[in-house]
Amino acid sequence: MTPSQNREQTELEPAKKIPIKFGEKLRKVREHKGYTLKMVAKAAGVSESLVSQIERNHVSPAIDTLLALADVLDINLEFLFEEYRRERPVHIIRCGERPTIHEDDVTYEQIARPEEDDKSNAFESYVLKIPAHSHTHRGSYGHIGREFGVIIQGSCILKYENHEYVLNKGDSVSFPASCPHTLENTGDDVLKAIWTVSPPQRFIEQ
Repeated sequence: MTPSQNREQTELEPAKKIPIKFGEKLRKVREHKGYTLKMVAKAAGVSESLVSQIERNHVSPAIDTLLALADVLDINLEFLFEEYRRERPVHIIRCGERPTIHEDDVTYEQIARPEEDDKSNAFESYVLKIPAHSHTHRGSYGHIGREFGVIIQGSCILKYENHEYVLNKGDSVSFPASCPHTLENTGDDVLKAIWTVSPPQRFIEQ
């Protein structure tokens, strides 16, 4: 048995676990290019059966086999491994450890951390606290993105462009953030709200 045949026999043995499954990507690229299994197998120096099993994630290819297939299909290895290189962290912010920003007398307590490497889906979320008869400031000029909020204590007025909307406990609101907007606490107690902004505006700068 030649080294190539021995390698192929090892790859064809059922694997207990295949942690990285990129067979679907290989198949889609092959079909997009109009290549048959036979064409790819011949160019890569392996059997058609092996290529088929790799594409169906039935076997995990040796690195030299993978390199050969990637070369034949003109695939960048970054494309094959990109989703496995990326961390999928779970972020927990404990109640007494929230990063906090003060803008005059308004408080923002972070409850969701922005992901700087995920620009298209990045957002920030915080507990917004506005003292009685005070109001937010930064949004008065507008900014890119959208905002969403839920009032959890008190009542306020959302001033959006030339309109005013009364929001009470339990009410929620969402809007494009490009227009000037402010929240004004109209009650005698601290207003509390859960607020989400995309893309991040405050905590991304920390």
